[in-house]
Amino acid sequence: MFTGIVQGTANISRVDDHDGIRTFGIEFPEGFCQGLNIGASVAVDGVCLTVTEIVSPTRATFDVILQSLRVTTLGHHVSGQTVNVERAAMDGAEIGGHPLSGHVDFRAQILEVEETGGNCRMRFSHSKEWGQYIFPKGYIAINGCSLTLSDVDKKNDYFEIWLIPETRRVTTFNDKKAGDWVNIEIERGTQVVVDTIKDTLEEKLGALYPVLEALLEEKNINLTESLTSSVALLEDRGDLQDETGIVKAG
Repeated sequence: MFTGIVQGTANISRVDDHDGIRTFGIEFPEGFCQGLNIGASVAVDGVCLTVTEIVSPTRATFDVILQSLRVTTLGHHVSGQTVNVERAAMDGAEIGGHPLSGHVDFRAQILEVEETGGNCRMRFSHSKEWGQYIFPKGYIAINGCSLTLSDVDKKNDYFEIWLIPETRRVTTFNDKKAGDWVNIEIERGTQVVVDTIKDTLEEKLGALYPVLEALLEEKNINLTESLTSSVALLEDRGDLQDETGIVKAG
């Protein structure tokens, strides 16, 4: 598990392809590798990778399989590129962001980058299938960094985040521009709630579910997303009762 608080940036020192595997040699900041062993996990631009060799006190290698190269941006990373890195969280570690698995769900393209004073707004595209898990004020992980969604446009399939100077200082976001691609991991709690509600509705309504869904979509209303938003609101208010069998507030 990772916390979503990027610990620094590292440089890819070499990239080797062999037998459908890509091996990355990565040069880390001084002290980052202290206590790092073969088999340990490191998030590299949000992708959980396993250490395969300790080359020096500041350098280690990682093997990446074909599926990970397809789903993430690692398939396009080259020698000399800078990446966000985080060591796996130890038991009892403070979760300053939100819990991450390091299992990237999809890649997103940066549509806009706008600086306002010391702040930076970034807009990202996403395919429609992932929009059901993305809500304003919710969490999302971008290249391994836990961030809060500031704006979400379901109709045009994009979301926005704002970056403070400190986040930009310790990550690679300062180097990003429109047209670049990033790794996205959605917040698992949100995914569980959405999928559970959807499965429950399909089970209860049967053949009526797609009919109701189609009717609401004509009015630009997504049934699952609307119910999920209501659940989140009730959870915040502490009013949610265990009548649905889906979620119970603590």
